[in-house]
Amino acid sequence: MFQILKLDSDINFMRWRGPAGILSTILVIVSLALVGVRGLNMGLDFTGGTLVELEFSKSVVASDIRGVLENEGFESATVQAYGSSRDMLVRLPPVEQASAETLNNKITDVLKAQLDDQVIIKRTEFVGPVVGKELMESALLAMVVALISILIYVAFRFEWRLGAGAVAALFHDVSLIFGFYALTQLEFNLTTVAGVLSVIGYSLNDTIVVFDRIRENFRKVRKMGEIAITNASLTQTLSRTLITSLTTLVVLFALYFAGGELLATFSASLIVGVVVGSYSSIYIATTTALALGLTRESLIPEEIEKEGADQQAML
Repeated sequence: MFQILKLDSDINFMRWRGPAGILSTILVIVSLALVGVRGLNMGLDFTGGTLVELEFSKSVVASDIRGVLENEGFESATVQAYGSSRDMLVRLPPVEQASAETLNNKITDVLKAQLDDQVIIKRTEFVGPVVGKELMESALLAMVVALISILIYVAFRFEWRLGAGAVAALFHDVSLIFGFYALTQLEFNLTTVAGVLSVIGYSLNDTIVVFDRIRENFRKVRKMGEIAITNASLTQTLSRTLITSLTTLVVLFALYFAGGELLATFSASLIVGVVVGSYSSIYIATTTALALGLTRESLIPEEIEKEGADQQAML
């Protein structure tokens, strides 16, 4: 296997598992507190309302459009540049007894009269509040089902302590992503949920690679303790983790800066997820399994252990 790191000795990752655990606990608590205090900037998919994409004949400033709309009674309107200073997105909360066509006409008339008489509406989306609530419930259900399925899979594929470690790592990763969105107030929409679910898959894949090497070394190496074998396994998978993470981040940053607003929310969640997922595979998933009492005996069935001992005795 190609390696970008050639190390003469194993890195003592587990030496820092205590400080890393404290840091992760603090970050998770702060993230959950941010979500509780500041909340997430829910997008139209979840809140319901109307989205209008406008094209102006000249450059405009979002704050000017917001001011005009507020004067006309749209106090909760949010305005964002979309691709260029001539393209704007206007989001409006649900308005009772007002159709999308009525809102479009009113917005267009106001902006033509006060900012640009050639402004046109390129796209309109409307989501009812009931539909938004159903989408939120479905998104949360998808995350919960994903976590439970992963716990069952890893528990049967490896061992229940490793399964618990994998789910702890995923809870850590998702919590930090939510905290990031609460801190930055980036829009949280269905695209973001897709990014979070992608992070769950990415982080799980990285964790399983580490777990597979740990199990392999536990079965092969019999003269080292659990901590030493874990450090050796993490060192052996470090090159693979770095190569995968760095190449993935190159693509994600390209999407974030050049992919437009719709891809920016998706790629932002993945960028955060890739970074914390690589970290959690080492210091959350693995250390949680060790803290729960992971040993060589728990990964090696009794008959395999006996067979290996007999073979060593014959030699």
